Amino acid sequence: MTEERITLTKKDRFSVALRSTILQGSWNYERMQNLGFAYSLMPAIKKLYPKKDDRAQALKRHMEFFNTHPYLASPVLGVTLALEEERANGAAIDDAAIQGVKIGMMGPLAGVGDPVFWFTVRPILGALGASLAMSGNILGPILFFVAWNIIRWAFMWYTQEFGYRAGNEITKDLSGGLLKDITKGASILGMFILAVLVERWVNVKFTLELPSNKLAEGAYINFPKGNVTGSKLQQILSQQADGLSLVKEAPNTLQNNIDLLIPGLMGLLLTFACMWLLKKKVSPIVLIIGLFVIGIVLHVLHIM
Repeated sequence: MTEERITLTKKDRFSVALRSTILQGSWNYERMQNLGFAYSLMPAIKKLYPKKDDRAQALKRHMEFFNTHPYLASPVLGVTLALEEERANGAAIDDAAIQGVKIGMMGPLAGVGDPVFWFTVRPILGALGASLAMSGNILGPILFFVAWNIIRWAFMWYTQEFGYRAGNEITKDLSGGLLKDITKGASILGMFILAVLVERWVNVKFTLELPSNKLAEGAYINFPKGNVTGSKLQQILSQQADGLSLVKEAPNTLQNNIDLLIPGLMGLLLTFACMWLLKKKVSPIVLIIGLFVIGIVLHVLHIM
């Protein structure tokens, strides 16, 4: 006798979508949207895993780092629902595959959400509502509120459904290695996105000044002694426009020397150091507080 297949109904998926509207409610510095993501999946996890231990493992699986645009998390939720459904029915889908797909999707989708929602849809609706409100029409703010939430909610629901159907197509080809290929591709893409984010977000700037460098003859302007005539002034301005220095010594800072070596090197080293400490089981909270303290101390000492 074969076990009955557990399938998520539209009602189950709707409960997940409804919970995902407060995805940001428990945002934290350590793992950002992980709590909201796990909270959104709880109705599905309760149905898919009857045993308490399995439910606990599923929730623990989704407590890892997750961060993307709050509305673009919906397609990720949809794909995750499909993967969890297949896993609950016995498919060979491990934790790394599910986490790899999530990481691979969250980076690219985060870059799409901001220009679409924050910089296009909301300004257009806001301008429309404001134009009505400025003429004394009460429908201005009401139109903005209603239209924004209809668009937002419709997008979240239908993209979650799209992700769920796409996830089902992926899991149909488990024997063909499609999931393995997608996981590998998603992991590579995720690492690429994280590397870009490190260069953009992790800024380490030293303000410590080193002994200045004496410039070679011809690299600076030799100012004439005595009165400066009009033609001489024109020559000086021309030399400055050509890039010659006004002084004989160039300022020299620690940051300039590091940037000449490899731009962004210190940010990369700081990231590697944090990763190493995390592998040594150092609490992320301790790391965050430690970085704050070190940053403040080095700033007071005029090193950063």
